[in-house]
Amino acid sequence: MKNREELIQKVTALVLENWERLSTKPFEVPAGISARHVHLSGEHVEMLFGAGYSLTPKKALSQPGQFACEEQVAVCGPAGTFSKVRILGPERRQSQVEMAFSDCRVLGIEAAVRSSGNLKGTPGVLLKGPKGEVMLTEGVIIADRHIHMTPEDALWFGVSDQERVKVVVPGPKGGELGQVLIRVSANSRLDFHVDTDDANAFQIRQGQWVTIRKEEAR
Repeated sequence: MKNREELIQKVTALVLENWERLSTKPFEVPAGISARHVHLSGEHVEMLFGAGYSLTPKKALSQPGQFACEEQVAVCGPAGTFSKVRILGPERRQSQVEMAFSDCRVLGIEAAVRSSGNLKGTPGVLLKGPKGEVMLTEGVIIADRHIHMTPEDALWFGVSDQERVKVVVPGPKGGELGQVLIRVSANSRLDFHVDTDDANAFQIRQGQWVTIRKEEAR
């Protein structure tokens, strides 16, 4: 009961802080566009940039503790290469490459739509850095559409972790995106993440407000 009361208090504070927007558009979330990028393990950072090397933060990202790095690597597939792909930090347990579907076609890779970290059975790719190369045996994904939110946000929107919702985008090329995954974490910041293919198709702008709708029961 105590945890529920604390949750209600936090939601009340959220409502008071954002009353003007929430009172007229209560189911809106901001959109964030993710371009192709790479996450690296500590081992692979050293293999690509040298022993003892540490990634250099360039710019903070929307999710707390995450940042774009100064460093870039080449991502090489059977059919093509992207010579400068941004690394995002901090280091991870397993290296991961996130591409849009159109990027995968350039590389000549058939990647599946997966949530971050769900890498088993995914294709690999060659990474080239200034000090070495890494051949990933798996790790290339097309990132699942998802919305980051806190438990307080989830209570406000009436959704739960791993639930699927629809997102409605306004505008001349707007429309409805289905199968959007809810990802609830206490360390999250409210943000709807799409790749560049979805953003271009719906003319979504960085920071634009979009609307959550519950998926119909099947």
